[in-house]
Amino acid sequence: MNQYEKKSLFILTAVIVFMVFFGIGGVPLLDPDEPVYAETAREMILTGDYLSPRIFGDYWYDKPPMYYWLVAMAFHVFGDGEFAARFPAGLMAGGTALMMYFSVTKLFNEKAGFWSSLVLSSSIMFFYMGKAAVTDTTLLFFMTGALLCFLHKRYWLMYICMALGTVTKGPIGVVFPGTIIFLYLLFMGQLREIFRMHPIRGILLYFMVASPWYYAMYTVHGMDFINTFLGFHNITRFTTPEHASRVTFWYYFPVIILGMFPWTGILFQSIKSSISDSRIDEMRTLMFMHVWWVFVLLFFTICKTKLVSYILPMFPALAIIIGWNISRMVAKLRYNTTFYSWIVGSGIMFTLLGIGWVIGGQQLPELEFSGLILGGLTFVLGFAALFTLWYYRDVEMASWIHVATGATIMVVAFAFMMPMIEDRFSVKNISQVYRQECNQSSEIYVDKFLRPGFMYYAGKPGVEMLPKTDAFAKALRKEEHKYFLVRGLEYRRLLKLQAKPEDLHTISEIGDIYLLEQK
Repeated sequence: MNQYEKKSLFILTAVIVFMVFFGIGGVPLLDPDEPVYAETAREMILTGDYLSPRIFGDYWYDKPPMYYWLVAMAFHVFGDGEFAARFPAGLMAGGTALMMYFSVTKLFNEKAGFWSSLVLSSSIMFFYMGKAAVTDTTLLFFMTGALLCFLHKRYWLMYICMALGTVTKGPIGVVFPGTIIFLYLLFMGQLREIFRMHPIRGILLYFMVASPWYYAMYTVHGMDFINTFLGFHNITRFTTPEHASRVTFWYYFPVIILGMFPWTGILFQSIKSSISDSRIDEMRTLMFMHVWWVFVLLFFTICKTKLVSYILPMFPALAIIIGWNISRMVAKLRYNTTFYSWIVGSGIMFTLLGIGWVIGGQQLPELEFSGLILGGLTFVLGFAALFTLWYYRDVEMASWIHVATGATIMVVAFAFMMPMIEDRFSVKNISQVYRQECNQSSEIYVDKFLRPGFMYYAGKPGVEMLPKTDAFAKALRKEEHKYFLVRGLEYRRLLKLQAKPEDLHTISEIGDIYLLEQK
């Protein structure tokens, strides 16, 4: 590694660390997902049982244990808290970006590796998920590792990455990279390459790493584990919508547009150039990237249950295509052409997102001013990037302005906007009110979506109430002193159906979350 590459790696590492770890512990765990992972890891430590995940004292077969183990280790090192709960996600996100730098540098050149990593780390979806205490970036690390190892013919490490991905999020850890590799070899007419991948010994290695936890769980819990984990959390979620309103073929297109920002404007042009302007040796690698992102998108478009985070695994492939394109333009086209497609694409995206921040901020009173500021900054930075491309024709300078845009959005969001609305998405503060002002011996009924956070911050599971049912009304009819923790929409839903009981009063209302008492 020469001095230039060392300097590039230092700058890249600094940017990645900043993008991923800035503000990572400054916001409470957000309901309902983040507290699940933190509480499960905490209960692993309290029970001393690192085999069987559990929450509320009950066995929990939702996910394999990898992220719980990582959080438990972080709790031992940093202490129980938001930073520790999110640290493994940030570490895996940063590791993915750095891994891409070294891999893409070998596949193309150092410039392509540098910009691929920067594109990924400065995109909204990536740095947001890198700060979230969920499994997605851990899966991303192992899945990306498996696919890049295939390209470098590091097959033994590829199988290990697949196995660790399986211990992170189940069969998807092997199904996704395995299918992508198979489809690529089929498309390229290279299926014989499978025999050079030592498939028999590779499968044995895969099972040696992936199967011990699954076998131990089956031994301890039997078919209850198989039916819940494989039956519901994998097969049923694919075939049956968990959120019926999201079953649309176009659901993920706005996710990609926002998630890839500020790079969305150059995405289409990069895809086009990767097909029409690449050399033969580059084309093979770029075609692999296309199979990668297209498969992920099609799979989750077909999947009935849709969540924003599901398509995160396609982002490294898109980032590599964009990074390759930036490197190509720097090497061949800098100062020699006007980048009309990039200018038009980014002009549209910066305008839409700038307006979007302003309109979005007006939806919540706390964010109105921040939305205006963020919208204004997006317009200014967008204009600077477009002017640089049009007048100076400087690809690198325009690209750095895009990175600065991503960093600006991240800082404003996590330093100013998120703290202002944290009470709308976390029960941390209202849980403290409960611990200080309420009789701990009385029963408390908790909205299902608030229950993990309440357990984590208040140390009490409460009685679960399913939203959009009569569970709240039934609990009100019980003759006992009790408390309720409900979201505002559920409380208002109840009041539309029946009159407010005279003995029901509000102890606290924080961020449209209500702590109620009935004597």
